[in-house]
Amino acid sequence: MVNLAIFVSGNGSNCENIIRYFADSNVARVALVVSNKSNAFALERAKRLGVPSMTLSKADFANQNFTMKVMDEYAIDFVVLAGFLMMVPDYLLRHFHKRMINIHPALLPKFGGKGMYGHHVHEAVKANGETETGITIHYVSEECDGGDIIFQSKVKVELDDTPDDIAEKVHQLEMRDYPVIIEKMVSKI
Repeated sequence: MVNLAIFVSGNGSNCENIIRYFADSNVARVALVVSNKSNAFALERAKRLGVPSMTLSKADFANQNFTMKVMDEYAIDFVVLAGFLMMVPDYLLRHFHKRMINIHPALLPKFGGKGMYGHHVHEAVKANGETETGITIHYVSEECDGGDIIFQSKVKVELDDTPDDIAEKVHQLEMRDYPVIIEKMVSKI
């Protein structure tokens, strides 16, 4: 059984979806939810679903001994970023090399990098007149949204779509595809 940690910063709908997906799995389980924000609703979602959760501050993440002790305590094998809005420290990238993935709400390399998250991405897709968008699941690297791409899924952008419409289309892809790709990835461990 592979122990997953989900790193989050916000609402946590993807986090909840992943927890529910693996609830009865014999492949993996969500062993821990970690947020860099104490008011992230994802922490409440984890609590409701009986998954241990905690807040780690930027200083905590900077402290390799502290953070690795937490990862070891929960025997974390694989890390999933789901709306985590902080750069991952190098020591975690090294420790979880090819065992840490992220989802981005656009077709990378378009609309990626610093400041490109959430609604900012969907507004940029609309402003650029894109005819399609989607999701990208990729390995986490030291470059923001720059890790090797694992999977992409596309959706058509209609001329009259608003950024909210685009966000909803992309969210449907996230909910459908992210847990399945996580399962495929952890099955290789």
